Amino acid sequence: MKRRKKSKYKHALIGNKKYYFYKIVWADPCGDSGHADANEMKSLTPATMITQAYVSEAAVFSDRNVFPKCIISKMERIKI
Repeated sequence: MKRRKKSKYKHALIGNKKYYFYKIVWADPCGDSGHADANEMKSLTPATMITQAYVSEAAVFSDRNVFPKCIISKMERIKI
């Protein structure tokens, strides 16, 4: 009898397709509507954000977010 290898990553099974749970680290653009000099402007940096979510391409989910690839600095699957 052949044993199935258990996945070590957290996932949801929807319609025989696995959707893996990811930790996504991304840069959130910040803004400032006040007046600033050149030094203050150069010190304005994006906030580092962390989102944990199931990543999918074609399923029905709620509370969806779209991240441009250029702002994502790291994606890693969450282990069980």
